[in-house]
Amino acid sequence: MPGEPITVVGPVWAIVALLILGGLALMASMFDGAIAARSSGSTGGALRHTTRPFGEAARLMRQRRRATVKADRPLRRIGGAGLLVAAALMVTVVPLGQWTLLDLDVGVVWFNAIDVMVWAFVWLTGWGANSAHSLVGGYRFLAHGLGYELPLMFALVCPAIAAASLNVGEVQTAQESLWFVVWMPVAFVVYLIGVLGFSVWGPFSPAIGTDIAGGARAELSGVDRLLFNAGRYALLAAGAAFAVPLFLGGGAGPLLPGWTWTLVKTLAVLGVLVWLRRKVPAVRPDKFMEIGWLVLLPAALVQMFVVSVVVVVGS
Repeated sequence: MPGEPITVVGPVWAIVALLILGGLALMASMFDGAIAARSSGSTGGALRHTTRPFGEAARLMRQRRRATVKADRPLRRIGGAGLLVAAALMVTVVPLGQWTLLDLDVGVVWFNAIDVMVWAFVWLTGWGANSAHSLVGGYRFLAHGLGYELPLMFALVCPAIAAASLNVGEVQTAQESLWFVVWMPVAFVVYLIGVLGFSVWGPFSPAIGTDIAGGARAELSGVDRLLFNAGRYALLAAGAAFAVPLFLGGGAGPLLPGWTWTLVKTLAVLGVLVWLRRKVPAVRPDKFMEIGWLVLLPAALVQMFVVSVVVVVGS
């Protein structure tokens, strides 16, 4: 519950957290497969399409790694595997009910710092392959990042201002009477757009677009491609999980224990993010930069101003 103190659990529970993150990423992948089958009008059966991620993973694990001329293999592999590492680092500050792995005083800043690291990981994936298509994909992602990152930062600041703290547990506790999403809807929407952005998802998919043969992941194959794809789903799951203590009251809810409500809310947000992939068209980086700087950034600043006024008047 929101009023309960946050308890830091031991390192053994880090394994449990990773298993939960992996389970959420797998569920997102299965749900995405089911939506894809429905969108294409496939009649192969829902079970077949929802279990497709297992077959795809088995196929990629058997596939040989592709080699390009003068590729920087360490950089490319660090970039691909880095997405999974970033997702794991993000969830360390997310309270599961009243438990958390890291109770940092600057947990909100920690999340923002890790999300910026994703820029480097995707860029390294595109750069390290020494391929024109991969490089173009990396540049596209950086251009998208310039459009979403600053609005995302101000969206993260809004709950911190309302709670007078950068500690994620205290932000969660501050919503005991009213969830922040109720009076910070703009910040919530901008935050979700940021999650789609650093997950290279939906409108931000041009970085791995088919028009450039797969973009940043064009030269990835085998285990490298599997790690990159899994990392995108894991980042979606981590972003959905962080939205719960930030805007949705954390573990607040009737009857069920707090950790259960945290997972239920995470699944709900994750389902919406996966569903949006085929509902929101891809946006060219230059067009999204205009949207980010001329629409999202002013909207996030206005939202932050409103939150600041409410906090000052109410104090």
